[in-house]
Amino acid sequence: MQPLYEQVRTRLIEGISAGRWRPGEAIPSESALAQAYGVAIGTIRKAIDALVAGQVLDRRQGKGTFVTQHDESRRLFHFFHVVGEDGSKSYPEVRTLAFRRDRADASAASALAIAPHEKVIRIRNVLTVDGTPRIVDDITLPAALFPGLTEKIFLARGNTIYHLYQSRYGINVLRADERLRAVLANAEDARLLQLDAGAPLLEIRRVALTFRDRPVELRVSRVNTAAHVYHNTFGKAVPA
Repeated sequence: MQPLYEQVRTRLIEGISAGRWRPGEAIPSESALAQAYGVAIGTIRKAIDALVAGQVLDRRQGKGTFVTQHDESRRLFHFFHVVGEDGSKSYPEVRTLAFRRDRADASAASALAIAPHEKVIRIRNVLTVDGTPRIVDDITLPAALFPGLTEKIFLARGNTIYHLYQSRYGINVLRADERLRAVLANAEDARLLQLDAGAPLLEIRRVALTFRDRPVELRVSRVNTAAHVYHNTFGKAVPA
């Protein structure tokens, strides 16, 4: 049987998933939650501590505890790990080259835990860092999770892609499972990244996960690391 605080944590997650408390909104006070769930305040505090550690919730001194919100200033570098060789961080400029609807191939279906040939949305972006195109991003989304998402909506998001997922669809990306390997630039990647075909690239295959480790996005990035490195200091898994 789960410890009591784990049961409370699960109920809080269910409430956030159901939209009871929206991103950026405060959850009830510890005393109110203790009364609602019929447990001690210490149990509530332990459950909230676990969610704060997992960055599901955000404590603000003197204000309360809030559902974590993806935004440009706070969350970008939690998932963007391409930095200068000296560790310097620069916000990438994102340019969308393609937005189309498709059917999932076997690889995407497996990564996203959907049926083969299920409807997906495919997006290709080029990310420019410090004035030079450095990354080609190919994003695949399960269409069922993002009803009504159009290229116009995607381009007009005005914030990070994960903020769009959260604010419009209530999908909170909590952590990412990443696999890295070395590849050679094909002709198209070479053109987009202004390289010679066959130049070495770092490929990052990332599956973004929400509550209960449900996959919501597959992203394959090819990165020119001639002047940048991959540096991930967020290795801790987020409870779900």
